[in-house]
Amino acid sequence: MLELLIAAGIAAFPAAECEVAFERRAAESQETRPVLRMLIQQPLVAANRSGQYDVVCTVSGGGLSGQAGAVRHGLARALIEYDAALKPALSAARLVTRDAREVERKKVGLHKARRRKQYSKR
Repeated sequence: MLELLIAAGIAAFPAAECEVAFERRAAESQETRPVLRMLIQQPLVAANRSGQYDVVCTVSGGGLSGQAGAVRHGLARALIEYDAALKPALSAARLVTRDAREVERKKVGLHKARRRKQYSKR
């Protein structure tokens, strides 16, 4: 059985049951929104490989939406590593581009990254 591993913690296997699992639990059993489940399936749909792989992923940090985006990006990269001919289709669907936004650091003398102390006139 061929296994694909990506640094994002994604493993894709040729389908036996056609399921997506988070840390060995089915995605449908997770209390996630249907939009997030659809987001995770986007690379498989864009590559016309829906139902052909079992996906097992381990995700940590961030919120539900950020984790779904990370799984989507990792799955797209895993599919490209498995079959390089899928790269044009996945690139056209803009699934290979990483979201580069990060949390801005807290500055000295401020409450948060940009939140200043309240101005007092007197």
